[in-house]
Amino acid sequence: MLSASGYRVALNYKDSRDEATEVVLRAMGPDSIALQGDVSQPMDVAGMSRLIRRLWGRLDLLVNNAGISRDSLVLRASLDEWDAHMAVNLSGAFNATRAFAGLMASSGGGHIINISSRSGLRGKAGQAAYSASKAALIGFTLSCARELAAEGICVNAVLPGYMATDMGLAAPGAMEAARGQSLLGSLGDTLDLTSFMVWLAGTSAVTGQVFSIDTRIG
Repeated sequence: MLSASGYRVALNYKDSRDEATEVVLRAMGPDSIALQGDVSQPMDVAGMSRLIRRLWGRLDLLVNNAGISRDSLVLRASLDEWDAHMAVNLSGAFNATRAFAGLMASSGGGHIINISSRSGLRGKAGQAAYSASKAALIGFTLSCARELAAEGICVNAVLPGYMATDMGLAAPGAMEAARGQSLLGSLGDTLDLTSFMVWLAGTSAVTGQVFSIDTRIG
């Protein structure tokens, strides 16, 4: 949808090279690219930033949506599981923001959209690490909105509803529970989410906000 709206898209992947390349070739314009890198590794992200600067010379939109979820009760969770959530879900956004904000500022400003979660607001049993990382991402969003406003950069967080993505399908029980909590008896819609994000990226005076794109309340 971003490509259809006129964006040249750099799609980051860690391991799924074939899938990422197929998406770029099938669904995006000829100027879009797939970039390999682990967002939890600052050097990988810095390398992507240098490449985009060299290829395009500007950046208008950064979407921090890399995320993992490995459910475990607090008393059974390992330190490695905790660290993995923080490294990807939180430090990944920090690494990308730090690497790309300068390029975005030199482009005249832009938008950063961080994908958080309803679990970051309410918490969820069995998801202490995931919920903590997503709650911290909201705090990170609000702080960055204050810090980067002078550079013409808007920073917002979006909380998608539970959707039938690979991550969602990996937890069918949780997915059906979310459907049961929905006012419409449905899961989140990817088109609703992406349409909203394209709209948000096109605004120039919306920043420091947290948007829930969901059919559940409370």
